[in-house]
Amino acid sequence: MVLWSLTMELGGLFATLTIMGVAGYVHTVSGFGLGMIVMGAAGGLGVASVPVLAAVVSLVTLVNSAVALPGRWRGLGTQRIMALAVGIVPSIMVGVWLLSWLDATLTVLLTLLLGALVLSGGISIGLRPRPLRAESPSWTFAVSGFLTGLCGGLFGVPGPPVIYHCYRQPLPLETIRLLLILCFAITSGVRTIYVGSQGGLTGDVWQLALWSMPVVGGATWLGRCFPPPCSAALMRRLAMLTLIGLGAAILLKGVLLLASG
Repeated sequence: MVLWSLTMELGGLFATLTIMGVAGYVHTVSGFGLGMIVMGAAGGLGVASVPVLAAVVSLVTLVNSAVALPGRWRGLGTQRIMALAVGIVPSIMVGVWLLSWLDATLTVLLTLLLGALVLSGGISIGLRPRPLRAESPSWTFAVSGFLTGLCGGLFGVPGPPVIYHCYRQPLPLETIRLLLILCFAITSGVRTIYVGSQGGLTGDVWQLALWSMPVVGGATWLGRCFPPPCSAALMRRLAMLTLIGLGAAILLKGVLLLASG
C-alpha cells in the first residue's frame, strides 16, 4: 500500500514532516507534545492510518529521547522510573490489542477516542496542578504508568495521566521534564518491541519513519541547544491551545462520521 497518492505525495509528505519537526521541538523544550501533536495533526489530515501513525510516533519518540536524554537522565530517581515501568509494560499490550480491534471494527469510535485523548491532553496542560508538599508514593507512579501505557498502546501517545501526575510532584521543573521524556522513551520502546513481534512494523511504517527520524532528530537538537526566547508559561499555553484545537477538530470529525453513518 502506498502512503500518499500521486497527486498528494509531496504535499502530504511535506505537511507530515513539518508536523514532526514542530512536535519534536516542542517536546524537547517542554517535555510533552510530540505524540499528541503528531497524532492530532497528521491523524486529522488522514496521511496514514492510526495504527501506522502510532507505530511511527513510537519510533520517532525514541529518536527524540536518544538526542534529548544522554548525560541528563541521572538523578531522576530509580524508584520513580521502576514504578512507572511496572505500570507501563503490561498495559502497552492491552492498548495495542484495543487499537487493532477498534481499527478493524469501530473506526469511528477510534477517531472519537483519539480526539478525546488529544483534547484532554491540552486541558491537562492548562490545569496547572498545585505541587504536593511531599512526593507521592511509588504505587501512584505505577498507576499513572499503567494509564499512560494504555494510551501509548492505543495511539503511541503516553498522554495526560503521567503529565498531570509528574507536575504534581514537588520536583524541579527540569527534573519533571526529563522524567517525562524518559517515561515516553520507555513507553515507545516497549510498544515498538511488542508491535514488531506481532508483525506491525510494516513497510508503510518504516517508509514514514525513515523520512521523519532525521527531521525529529534535528528539531530535538535545535530544542536542546536553542530553546525559545519565550517563557515556559507561554510555551505551555501555546501547547495547550494547539492540542485543544486539534482535539476538538478530531472530535467534530468523528461526530460527523457517526452522523453520516
